[in-house]
Amino acid sequence: MEYALAIDGAPETIPGGTGILLLHPSIGETDRIDTDFLKVDTDAFLVVSTRTTAREVEQKLDYYDVDESKATILDTLSVERGYSRRSAENVHYVAAPEDLDGVVERVERFLADTEGKRRVSVDSLTEMAYYADEDETYEAAAAMVDLLADHDAVGVFHLSKEVHDEATIDRFRGLFGGVVDLGEDGSVSVDF
Repeated sequence: MEYALAIDGAPETIPGGTGILLLHPSIGETDRIDTDFLKVDTDAFLVVSTRTTAREVEQKLDYYDVDESKATILDTLSVERGYSRRSAENVHYVAAPEDLDGVVERVERFLADTEGKRRVSVDSLTEMAYYADEDETYEAAAAMVDLLADHDAVGVFHLSKEVHDEATIDRFRGLFGGVVDLGEDGSVSVDF
């Protein structure tokens, strides 16, 4: 299955099973790329949020005019921080951001329970590594990329260039079929 990709300089389409690494300097600039990725050519998408709550993800989707009826959100923060949790059919929780097994299991369940063109956004690997550690995060990312291939889905995985050294970035880069590198000035370079 081919998926349309609305990112300047990237191929017009990518095959199912492709994971994309989104390298970024600061968090603010990622929303535009992330929501453009989720908006097009998709039947269902999952946002794995280790950085913001489900409510904040919903606000972002609404602000960027993304069809929320296609969204499932995995909130990894609210339980640990003691925030109130809104139970909804499309919002799920894991106990803590470092519960990477729980995150991978939820990604697998989403892909198994949905059909058609599916996209996954993981925001962010950097936060996962902060709460767990880099090796565990790498293993979880590898598992999720494998799940994308198994289910003919595509995904984008956020990683901050400000936090990780070149060796770590290169290690993660090796997992993905494409890299979108967001510059400080908002410029985008891509490597597929």
